[in-house]
Amino acid sequence: MSSKDNAAIHQLFERLECRYALRVLWALRDGHPQTFRLLQDSVGGITPNTLNTRIKELREVGLIDHGSDGYIVTASGSDLLKRLNDVQAFANRWAANRAKK
Repeated sequence: MSSKDNAAIHQLFERLECRYALRVLWALRDGHPQTFRLLQDSVGGITPNTLNTRIKELREVGLIDHGSDGYIVTASGSDLLKRLNDVQAFANRWAANRAKK
């Protein structure tokens, strides 16, 4: 990987590693807009302050936006979520294997 590629992935990971960032994106994965309260319930365990911060950060990098009906993923956010779909299958296999042990 080139240093340019490394810089890009580091920038993305820096945003996604923030607590609850991936959970906020994942909660919006079905494409339906969610109000602040519904998003907070969907994420679970997140304080309003932290959710506000994550929303602001994710909007700044163009992964989510706010429409007339609530928060939604952008085209970039949707593209990222499509790429993360394989993580769901992996997580299911991983959890099943751990349960067997």
